[in-house]
Amino acid sequence: MAAMANAATGRIFSTHILPTSKTANVWPQNYYLRPQNCSESTGIANLARPKSFSPKKRNTQISASSSEALTETAQILYSGFDKTAFALVGGGAIATVAAALSFADPEKRRKQQAAQAGGDEKEVVRKYFNTAGFDRWKRIYGETDDVNSVQLDIREGHAQTVEKVLQMVKKDGSSEGITVCDAGCGTGSLSIPLAMEGAVVYASDISSSMVEEAEKKTNELMGASCVGTTLVKPRFETKDLESLDGKYHTVACLDVLIHYPQDKAGRMIAHLASLAEKRLILSFAPKTLYYSVLKRIGELFPGPSKATRAYLHSEEDVEAALREAGWVVRRRDMTATKFYFSRLLEAVPAVSQ
Repeated sequence: MAAMANAATGRIFSTHILPTSKTANVWPQNYYLRPQNCSESTGIANLARPKSFSPKKRNTQISASSSEALTETAQILYSGFDKTAFALVGGGAIATVAAALSFADPEKRRKQQAAQAGGDEKEVVRKYFNTAGFDRWKRIYGETDDVNSVQLDIREGHAQTVEKVLQMVKKDGSSEGITVCDAGCGTGSLSIPLAMEGAVVYASDISSSMVEEAEKKTNELMGASCVGTTLVKPRFETKDLESLDGKYHTVACLDVLIHYPQDKAGRMIAHLASLAEKRLILSFAPKTLYYSVLKRIGELFPGPSKATRAYLHSEEDVEAALREAGWVVRRRDMTATKFYFSRLLEAVPAVSQ
């Protein structure tokens, strides 16, 4: 379903951190390293316009000098400098940012969200992707012109990740007849092209709205093309990852681990590996110091739109979980646009190496 954006997630940051826009609340608040709980109109880029930030909403006081220091730091980050450049930011600015971050309490907001859903974080994700999140991601994953420049960039980044997965599959020969589980399929961005290549695809998503949209797109794109061929439409089902079962040649899970903290992510990776026979493909928002700081700064500006939790994962942790499950990484890739970043790993059973 959704991930981080430019240098961090594999989709995590390059030259821009937060855009300004007339349209609020468009951040990919699930798969992307978009500042969490942040609307487009209250992002880091807007620190240059302090009036857009209302201290009253945070119940904290940030002085003019603090705002200037935050702006200085944001401008360094906004210019797309690497960790070295980030380390060169004035000590005063870093200290100010650190102090400001200490006032932010994203964990409290997250607990409130879970409490509203009966304490079930999974239910928060389900509800989000069946309501406001579905409307947003339907546009991003679709072909409508009703998207802004940020959403369009994310669409293009996601499309690049899908294409890279298709190329990974093709490198081992024809896709015809292989069974694929698309875990967390969203609106079918990967499932449909795999099926059109001849794969037998089983796809699931926690959101019934996403599944319905995926089925609709499948009928539109494959309805006529399946006639007189051996092509089989993907079979979609509303189901969370924990409930998946069966055995498949290939299991793919794109941009879903962002909803799992590391301890649960490790168990989920093991579960997905148990379903795969020959290949497991994962994409996730990479965790680095640089991206973690950017994400934390973004949490200073929650905006009116509530988001699901967003977890970054280090490549080392993901690989360790794969090794523990008896799998090794064979291929790696990364998608990095202005606002979309995703690390992509293809793993195979260790015994096959």
